[in-house]
Amino acid sequence: MTKLDLKKEYRWLFSPPTHNFVEVMPPIMPFVKVDGVGDPNRAAAYRTAIEWLYGVSYAMKFVAKNVLTRDYVVPPLEALWWSDDPGTFVRREKDRWQWTVMIMAPDFVTGAMFEDAVMKTLTKRNDRPSSLRFEPYLESRSLQIMHIGSYDDEGPVLKRLHDDVMPGLGVTFDGPHHEVYLSDPRKTEPAKLKTILRQPIRNV
Repeated sequence: MTKLDLKKEYRWLFSPPTHNFVEVMPPIMPFVKVDGVGDPNRAAAYRTAIEWLYGVSYAMKFVAKNVLTRDYVVPPLEALWWSDDPGTFVRREKDRWQWTVMIMAPDFVTGAMFEDAVMKTLTKRNDRPSSLRFEPYLESRSLQIMHIGSYDDEGPVLKRLHDDVMPGLGVTFDGPHHEVYLSDPRKTEPAKLKTILRQPIRNV
């Protein structure tokens, strides 16, 4: 059985350069999502959201394998981040952040498979987040870069994006800041973490 890997299928989306921002047009894809607010390092809701995302995503993978005879690699964790003041990301004022954490799924995974996966996860835990859902996500054209290093070292990169790159291109914000986590922080030292930083944009 061939195993689909969306990172390879959309290599152009998951492998931006490390020094320059490049423009991409992400495709519409389905995601398992959970919303929340606050510092991800401290908020218990954030940990619960991540655990549910992975629990449901792996359950969906096995449902698809059993029902459709189609297998796939569970894609990396992603997150949308926003605040009334985008400068809070440059200043790392995490308690003022709002977020949606999410994991992509192949387009052959259905809503019924998601519901089945949720029921399987509920047999193991009873703290389902109220915002847990499965829905398509459509992002506008975006600028993205590969950041290698600690999450807290993203500030200067985002400052360059906000203060220099975007004004130089005549564009402004068109959606929340988007991050794709290609490394497992439990197994990777902070200096080697790989994170895609993506910002949806529109012409001024």
